[in-house]
Amino acid sequence: MELKNRYEFMLLVEAENCNPNGDPDMGNLPRQDPDTGYGYITDAALKRRIRNYVMDAYGDKPGMDIFAKNGTSINREILDAFIRSDDEKKNGKNISPAEVFCQRYWDGRTFGGVLSTGKNAGQIRGTVQLAFAKSADPIDPQNITVTRMYYTEGNYNTLEEFDNADAKMSPDKKRTMGTKQFIPYGLYIVKGTVSANLARKNGFSEEDLGILFEALLQMYNNDASSSKTGMSVVSPLIIFKHVGVADQNNDPKQKEKEAMLGCCGAHKLFDLLHVSKKEDVDTPRAYSDYETVLDISNVPAGVEVGIKDNPFDKVTWGADAVKNLNLDDIAIK
Repeated sequence: MELKNRYEFMLLVEAENCNPNGDPDMGNLPRQDPDTGYGYITDAALKRRIRNYVMDAYGDKPGMDIFAKNGTSINREILDAFIRSDDEKKNGKNISPAEVFCQRYWDGRTFGGVLSTGKNAGQIRGTVQLAFAKSADPIDPQNITVTRMYYTEGNYNTLEEFDNADAKMSPDKKRTMGTKQFIPYGLYIVKGTVSANLARKNGFSEEDLGILFEALLQMYNNDASSSKTGMSVVSPLIIFKHVGVADQNNDPKQKEKEAMLGCCGAHKLFDLLHVSKKEDVDTPRAYSDYETVLDISNVPAGVEVGIKDNPFDKVTWGADAVKNLNLDDIAIK
């Protein structure tokens, strides 16, 4: 089903004794604004987790492949889109390589892509855009040394050579040191927007949107690694749906236009969520150390609020969303 509404969405992600997003320019320390001390997670890191989930959950279904996979040659995929486009034209269908790309790849029609690195198929503007997730408070990146109970020295051609070298090596040489980069705790605010206008151009559907919302809530559950154990989504997914302010009976086209393009600036919606440390907390170490308030009373006209608490639940809207909200997660103002 065609997408007819613009959306904004938000959720909270916590990082506990892990590395939410390492910075290769800083020895893989968690990314941090050097001036303010606040931490951040790049949009690329968030999209990677979303892509991984969609690939695991839906990758075997038609139109749900992921092009940005580990080790993929993008130029090869672009050429493949040209070949498929030519084949379609032979069958009387005028479809561009970019359209072929969007039909085949979920992340193509969702996040877009630059298709000019090989044969020039142009660019796809992403239907969904994610901002850098920013921490609610400054973070404390740490680099600790750990003991590694094995060694990596030696490069021999036979097992006998390895065994002989091992027999001659003193026990203290068989242990080495490694490092781990982490933060004790950080609470990050994830923000994103969905363009109905670009959705129409890319073929991004209501079904694709539902999968996106599911993936946002699941993105750290199925992508565990040593550095990411401790990452979890701790809040419901908060969704703002633009429905328009015009009278449907008197001016349906204007209402449809408002719903597609949006009734207010995204910042007005993102500012409705207030996250702050509780008064008696000096050093936060858990989500429960924060007070999170959603200011329902100031939602702009023409916008509905929805809540998705669990990955496979339907979104609840309006009064039902507020009624069903777990106040231990988010309070209502």
